[in-house]
Amino acid sequence: MDALKYLQEAGGVARTGQLLRAGFSRSDVESLTSRGAIRPRRGVLMLSDHRPEFAAAIRHNALVSCASAASHYGLWLRTAPSQHHLTCDHGHGSGFIRHRTARFDPHPSLPVAAIEDVVLHAMTCLEAPASTAMATSAIRLHGVPLALLKEQLRGDRSRPALKALHELDLRAESIIEVDAQHLFRAHGIAFDAQVAIPGVGRVDFLLEEFLIVEVDGFAYHSSRQALRNDLSRNNASTVNGYAVLRYPPEVIWFEPDRVVAEVRAVLARRPGTLPPG
Repeated sequence: MDALKYLQEAGGVARTGQLLRAGFSRSDVESLTSRGAIRPRRGVLMLSDHRPEFAAAIRHNALVSCASAASHYGLWLRTAPSQHHLTCDHGHGSGFIRHRTARFDPHPSLPVAAIEDVVLHAMTCLEAPASTAMATSAIRLHGVPLALLKEQLRGDRSRPALKALHELDLRAESIIEVDAQHLFRAHGIAFDAQVAIPGVGRVDFLLEEFLIVEVDGFAYHSSRQALRNDLSRNNASTVNGYAVLRYPPEVIWFEPDRVVAEVRAVLARRPGTLPPG
């Protein structure tokens, strides 16, 4: 691989030693300065479009973790952090959120903590549902064992984080479903998730066996066929005696009181007989 291509794939910033260990000669490394790279400090090469969190990690002799590593692993996180989250075993440096403990081997070529450490740091640093969304996606998308996370947090005696892991609902298939779960729990609204209803199909949430709540992602109705399918499901729900509420992500996020009020209003008017099935 070309040295410049390697540097680009490394997030636009790397130590000279890393490039040498990757098999590039010193002349290859030196040539990078004539190909757009700069040296912000001795032993570091950086491109103009580098990833800022990687640069911060290298500058502080640390690893990117917690919310700052979510995008690297494709973990669910709605809002990017305003400060870098780094893990390091020293007390030097400032201007970032420090995580002390790294239990697992980091990424082999990038200054990024292991996904297990990323989730563990998130569970003890972020508020729910941001923390639980990251944990759910790590388990669902990367196969991180839930038992391993519980074991590590039990050793740290982190009771709130451990409690959140015990209550994790892995049926959520997206960040918006995690956020809706959190909203319902916070207001004492019981629900069942990812329910298959005969004659209707699989729905996001079923409340008190008659109210269907669907939370639509940003890509829904991406085609005319998708729109027809959704309309057909809505009609089938009504024909089978169910009430239906649908919400886009921005309503769940920015108008939670409205969602709760509407759900409670429908539940208060529950019909006397349950739908079949």
